[in-house]
Amino acid sequence: MKILIDADACPVVGITEKIACRRGIPVWILCDTSHVIKSETAEVFVVDQGADAVDFTLIRKAERGDVVVTQDYGVAVMALGKGAHPIHQSGKWYTNENIDAMLMERHLAKQARRASRKNHLKGPSKRSGEDDEHFAESLIRLLDQLADE
Repeated sequence: MKILIDADACPVVGITEKIACRRGIPVWILCDTSHVIKSETAEVFVVDQGADAVDFTLIRKAERGDVVVTQDYGVAVMALGKGAHPIHQSGKWYTNENIDAMLMERHLAKQARRASRKNHLKGPSKRSGEDDEHFAESLIRLLDQLADE
């Protein structure tokens, strides 16, 4: 098992590295040339910029049983298809049981935004220490569950 991180604009790279390092799990960080990341504990893969270049490279490298850290629902769907275990930076696990509902919620939200014709949407709230703790706890639970299988 390894942990692959879709690292473009990912706020939990350091947390993931720290947890994985303590457990001896290899980490692969994937980013494009506009988000070059350095790491002393993980292998970093820098891919050319381009629509979904990081996403497709990550999925090519993912294997059954790996953990994939991503906020991209499309990457999560493809990871599930390969038998990997995707987790969102919020700590939410993507599963075969919940992914359809998550995709539908995203679609409905996009339709609502289009219908309201708002040009400027309020972005996500600033990430807090509590958000980081929740992600760390969720990642640890996921790794514990996978270790027990």
